Amino acid sequence: MVVLNKIYTRGGDDGTTALGTGDRVKKFDLRVEAYGTSDETNAVVGLARLHTRADNPDLDAMLARIQNDLLDVGADLCFPAETKDERGNLRISADQVARLEAEIDLMNGELEPLRSFVLPGGSAAASYLHLARTVCRRAERLMVELASKPDEPVSEEVIRYMNRLSDFFFVAARYANNKGADDVLWVQGQNR
Repeated sequence: MVVLNKIYTRGGDDGTTALGTGDRVKKFDLRVEAYGTSDETNAVVGLARLHTRADNPDLDAMLARIQNDLLDVGADLCFPAETKDERGNLRISADQVARLEAEIDLMNGELEPLRSFVLPGGSAAASYLHLARTVCRRAERLMVELASKPDEPVSEEVIRYMNRLSDFFFVAARYANNKGADDVLWVQGQNR
């Protein structure tokens, strides 16, 4: 159980922060950057939800689940994948990835196939979902970079989850654009 009764601790005043293991690392540490960027993704999802709550409650419910999952992502990353503590470590599961795939398939089944690349835009919800997609991709790149280091284990499922999540955001953006009817399509070479 989490209890936050004091928000500032002064522990980070020296430019360090604590991982879940209690180890202190610089605030610019790649692991901190990775879970910080997943938190940034979560903040963008919050903005998208300002525009899905009333207009698209089914999509909004999916986004609410994703916001919780993104806190799971942060919890997963703050414990290097090979560490254990007496409480056990929260890890992203294959079931969470499978749920994203099922939701992608559900929404995509209502969309016409694309015949052009899509520009970020259309509705406010779609625009924020495209922003969430790009921030999510950055978080994924940071996680992959972190995992490539021999002394920085990262769970495979958390990387799979973020990869699938960016796909989810792309399809959700199209879905929020009147099921693709209001997508803004790229016109190759239009301004030559």
